[in-house]
Amino acid sequence: MTDGPAATPDRRPGGRTARVRAQVLDAVRAELAERGHEGLTVEGVATRAGVHRTTVHRRWHDVGGLLVDVIDAAGEADWRPPDTGSLHGDLTALNEEIQQSLVVQPSFAVALMAASFHSERAARAQTRLWADRYAQCEILVERAAARGELPCGRTDAHALLIAATAPLYHRLVLLRTAADPHLPERSATAAVAAAKAGAFSL
Repeated sequence: MTDGPAATPDRRPGGRTARVRAQVLDAVRAELAERGHEGLTVEGVATRAGVHRTTVHRRWHDVGGLLVDVIDAAGEADWRPPDTGSLHGDLTALNEEIQQSLVVQPSFAVALMAASFHSERAARAQTRLWADRYAQCEILVERAAARGELPCGRTDAHALLIAATAPLYHRLVLLRTAADPHLPERSATAAVAAAKAGAFSL
């Protein structure tokens, strides 16, 4: 898999450029989910997207450029953290969303994680995306503190969020075991109990 320098595609192109980008990135997601990083090629993406491969080469240069842009596009999506009215409910809903993304077949999320180990630029882009997602989710902890669900003083939102979500990745990605429908709520329950006990106090 080539991972040489590539120009950064425009983030919000319009008109035909936007349509081509959408077609190509949809093709990257489908190819990556179905074939894995080993089977991801510029030619395969171009064919699936219905565009000439020179168009892909000119804009994204190589597979590394395609991976970076598909990750950046995920960061541009209008995603919002859950707002159920309680920290336990929010974390449960977040975990259910994570679990679904990991167990759906084929799983683009899992394929992208695997691909990031073969592209340093994709790995950096994915790290930025995850950091942004965790930063977005800090509002869950801020709302909980405002409702009085957490002890007085500051709570390390990042640490709490990692503790709540990590069991999903550990079970489904590291251990590769079957999904447990009760795990999203159990993980949320454990994290909330630890937070209320002061485990994540700053």
